Amino acid sequence: MSFIGSFLGLRCATRARADTGTGRLSWVVCAALAIGGAGIWVMHFVAMLGFGVDGTEIRYDVWLTIASAVLAVVIVGIGMFLVVVFGGRRAWILLPAGVVTGVGVAAMHYAGMAAMEMSARVSYDETWVVLSVLVAVAAATAALWFGVRLRGLPATIGAAAVMGLAVSGMHYSGMVGMHVEVVPGLSEPSGATAGQLLVPSLVVVGVLAVVLVSIVSTSPDEDEMNRIAELQRILEERRRGTAAPGAPPRG
Repeated sequence: MSFIGSFLGLRCATRARADTGTGRLSWVVCAALAIGGAGIWVMHFVAMLGFGVDGTEIRYDVWLTIASAVLAVVIVGIGMFLVVVFGGRRAWILLPAGVVTGVGVAAMHYAGMAAMEMSARVSYDETWVVLSVLVAVAAATAALWFGVRLRGLPATIGAAAVMGLAVSGMHYSGMVGMHVEVVPGLSEPSGATAGQLLVPSLVVVGVLAVVLVSIVSTSPDEDEMNRIAELQRILEERRRGTAAPGAPPRG
């Protein structure tokens, strides 16, 4: 899922580069939904649903889980907006945007883990926490760099594969540093079960994926958008030349 989300997000990012105004903003939003939602959060969420601890049931705080998803989308959207609008080819924009996005993605990860409720004490190894944040920053910076530089389908596929591996590496490095100690006698965990969250999550993700695939597959790519923009510019220049008083006729 990380690969699919990253691929769709990068295809949206290439279109954001070529578009202007509200169209560009719309593509940035689509890229954030694809990368932050499908590429990062869904992978994290599915992995968390598969996590188990002997001796205690695991339930999930629904609102904190939703908040972690919103955080992933918003923070990726902010980073993508910065590099697309202000020029991600400049290191002084790309690097801070990558750091902000990476730290935000790591915050999403640990917020999602905090949403797990169980009859146990949870602690984290600081070394692995720092490592997971560094991996998140590296992955976010790479994603933003790919978003403003990639051209062509083969390059996008390769970049999406790299991003998918990086996202998985961030998640599992964070999980390695997690220590759980079951404590008998603690109150039973409240919240939703994995099964209760799985079905609505699959529906939302499925609808999102279908919508994004439809938008990307039916929209002109970056090269086509550039050609359309150039044609519109030429037509506008000719229209102005024809309308100008005393302007010489154009063939």
